[in-house]
Amino acid sequence: MSLINLAFKKAKNKKRPALLTYTVAGDSSKKKSLEILKSIAKYADICEIGFPHNTPIADGGQIQSSAYRALKNGIKIKDVFSIVRDFKRSATPKPIILMGYYNMIYQYGDNNFINICKKSGVDGLIVVDLPYPENKDFAKKCKKKNISFIQLVSPTTSLIRMKKIIMDSHDMVYYISMLSTTGGKLKVSPEKILKKYNKIKSLNKNKNIVIGFGITEKTIASLRKADGLVVGSALCKEISKSVENRQNPVTNVTNIVKRLRKKIL
Repeated sequence: MSLINLAFKKAKNKKRPALLTYTVAGDSSKKKSLEILKSIAKYADICEIGFPHNTPIADGGQIQSSAYRALKNGIKIKDVFSIVRDFKRSATPKPIILMGYYNMIYQYGDNNFINICKKSGVDGLIVVDLPYPENKDFAKKCKKKNISFIQLVSPTTSLIRMKKIIMDSHDMVYYISMLSTTGGKLKVSPEKILKKYNKIKSLNKNKNIVIGFGITEKTIASLRKADGLVVGSALCKEISKSVENRQNPVTNVTNIVKRLRKKIL
């Protein structure tokens, strides 16, 4: 069983959703980024790490600010892999999912990039701008190296397309809860999100399906019936706030993740 599947199984045994966190690699520095990751891993089940990118297509203002800080501090792709390797050697290594855009993978070459992921200890990949079915070859290459390629579905994904995506998916499917960039306010009621979510889940009850976008301390409890919940922008916002107020982002972000965990127990 993969570490990602194992994380979902442990959460289900405790009758709660898995908590997935998202932070940008290198925010606010390479060292701080690793410290944040190690600290929040005590409460998160799966950690997503974003590749800092200067032209994101899905990220809202909070994540863009995080990416800007990381890039300004000189973070490179090799540093992202270094952070993953160091994290995997820590006392509480949780499954790591890297999230980014295909152009950086293309520069490395698919096989080379996937091999580096494998050597670094990456458990899964989300490539935002590599949709189904264009991602089929890349997903197969990932599977050969036991790296989960995570598919995305949204409220506008047709039923026929949804069935194909879920059939082709690996350890997890990411449901984008609303038509927005990350960090937007929840425009749809939790009831409507769960109604749509349950329809997706009914297509294959064995697949782990998580909900992302718009999830905060205020909204997370109302969505706890999902297999997993992703919180990212709220954490990036806290890092920005901590940097601005000259506070320790490690402590502040960990406190948020700790509170999020309590709300889904």
